[in-house]
Amino acid sequence: MQLDALIAEDEDLLRQSLVAQLQRLWPELRLVAECEDGASALERLAELKPDLALLDIRMPGITGIEVARALPEISPRTQVVFVTAYDQYAIDAFEQGAIDYLLKPVSDERLLATRERILARMQLGRPDSGTLEQLLQRLGQQPAAASSTPPLAWITASNGRDTQLIMLEDVIYFRADSKYTTVVTEQGESLLRTSLRELLDALDPQRFRQIHRSTIVNMKAVAAVTRDDTGRGQLRLKHRTEVLNVSQPFMSLFRGM
Repeated sequence: MQLDALIAEDEDLLRQSLVAQLQRLWPELRLVAECEDGASALERLAELKPDLALLDIRMPGITGIEVARALPEISPRTQVVFVTAYDQYAIDAFEQGAIDYLLKPVSDERLLATRERILARMQLGRPDSGTLEQLLQRLGQQPAAASSTPPLAWITASNGRDTQLIMLEDVIYFRADSKYTTVVTEQGESLLRTSLRELLDALDPQRFRQIHRSTIVNMKAVAAVTRDDTGRGQLRLKHRTEVLNVSQPFMSLFRGM
């Protein structure tokens, strides 16, 4: 059985190692995308709709759990395998067979066992989505490993020749282009020489959410979320007149709002 697969892992060496391992032990598996964060994984899953997604649980910004929660909307037939270095993520839940896991560093034996479980599950059909959601809720309730550094409280940005100190609580959103990142507050805009990926590593994920490949928003600055008939979304802000577009794959992160 030939299957298409996507890998999302933010550590380059680990991703390359897993790719090489899959090519060696599961040569009939076709790797259609390699992603370094949850945001790009969401977009590629919505585009490619592969049979299988191997998701690192802990990634900057959008986690593997959040990506998996979005699958019923963006790629409902995709099976999930979580890749994790932390056994506190309710590994016993995976044994129910709705989803599977690989514990880093991934052994050949464990990868081969996962392959057999995936192939058997494909023959039986996709597991019940309600069971998958229950397991994802359990995983989301597990305590995360302690971060080595606390979230940022402030940043420095340039405005002309001036360097400004901006408190994170005053940031409304970040917008990236090919070279710079713009930080937007109620008072105006300034420039950072920091990429969105670097910001996601340092920002408080409970407050700042990625809504587009090029945009991170402070959820406390959001007044309303709207969705059109095509599934595309927009955010209206409390203290700015512009409207922020939400990529369709990211709208699944706003369920319940």
